[in-house]
Amino acid sequence: MDLELGLDTFGDVTADADGARLSHAESIRNVVEQAVLADEVGLDFFGVGEHHRDDFAISAPEVVLAAIASRTKRIHLGTAVTVLSSDDPIRVFERFATLDALSHGRAEVILGRGSFTESFPLFGLDLADYQQLFEEKLDLFADVITGNPVTWSGQLRPPLMDQSVYPPIEHGTLTTWIGVGGTPESVVRAAKYGLPLVLAIIGGDPLRFAPFVELYHRALGQFGREILPVAAHSPGHIAATDEQALEELYPHFKANRDRIGAERGWPPMTRADYEREARDGALCAGSPETVAQKIARTARGLGIARFDLKYSNGTMPHEQLMTSIRLFGREVAPRVRELLAD
Repeated sequence: MDLELGLDTFGDVTADADGARLSHAESIRNVVEQAVLADEVGLDFFGVGEHHRDDFAISAPEVVLAAIASRTKRIHLGTAVTVLSSDDPIRVFERFATLDALSHGRAEVILGRGSFTESFPLFGLDLADYQQLFEEKLDLFADVITGNPVTWSGQLRPPLMDQSVYPPIEHGTLTTWIGVGGTPESVVRAAKYGLPLVLAIIGGDPLRFAPFVELYHRALGQFGREILPVAAHSPGHIAATDEQALEELYPHFKANRDRIGAERGWPPMTRADYEREARDGALCAGSPETVAQKIARTARGLGIARFDLKYSNGTMPHEQLMTSIRLFGREVAPRVRELLAD
C-alpha cells in the first residue's frame, strides 16, 4: 500500500537546552526551520496548528506556511487544524488560495471545530453556537471550493448571491480535509460534503478507530460518493533508542498533557500511564524501528493514505525536534514503506 508521511506541529512555545523558555517569535522562526528540514528529508506534508493562547506561538498559520513555502520545494503545506467555527469561510479560502499560488499548488487545509475554545470569546462568538457555527461555515466553504460563483444563505451571517471569490485556485481545487476527534456525526458530515477525513488519534489503541473508517466508507456510499482518503494524526518523538526517546519526551509530554488536562478535568498522567501509551497506545515514541513498526500497524489496520506525526511536544527543545524530524524522514519513512510492501 502507498502511504504518505507527514509532520504536524502546534507551534508549541519551546525551551532552550538549559530549560529557559524561548519567545513566541523565536519559536515561530524555529518552526520554519523544522519545515525546511522536513522538505529536505523527503516528507510529504507539514501541518501547522492554530491556537490563541500563551503556550502555542502560532495564531496565524497561513502566514507561517507562506514563509515555509518560500523556502521549500516539494512538501505539501497545510493546517492542523484551521478552526473554521471562529473564522470566516471566505477569508479562509482567500488565504489558502494565496498560499496555493505562492507554493505552486502545494496548499492544503484541514478544517475542524478545534478542541480549544479560546478563539470564540476572542472573536466575539457565543460558545452556545459552537455546533451551528461549524455546520453553517462548512456548508459555505464547501460551496466556495467548487470555484463557481456562490449563492448561499444561513442564519448566522448575511447571504451571498452569485458571488465570486478571489484569487481562484490555479489548477484544480483546494485540497480540503475534515479533522475529527472520533464522533460518528463528524465522520458522517465529512462524507456528506465529499471531503477526505483526518482522524486525530491522540490516545488508546489506534485500531479502535477502525469502526469510524468503516462508517465513513459506508456514508460515502450512501451519499453516492467515491471512496476518499483517510489520514491519521498521532503524537510522538524519535531518538536513536527507545530509552532515549522516552526519557527525552517524558517531562515535556507530561507537563503539556497535565496542563491541558487540568483545564478539562483529567487526572495527572503517571509514568505508568505514559509508558503504557507508548507501548500499546497512540504515542509513537521510540527508536526509528519501533516507531516504523507502530505506524505500519496503524496504516494496515485502518487503511489510511497518510500518517502525520505530531512531533512538537510542549517545551521540548528545537534541537531534539530537529533530530526527531531527521530520523523520521531518513530512517522511519523508508522503513515504514518497506514494511508495508511486504
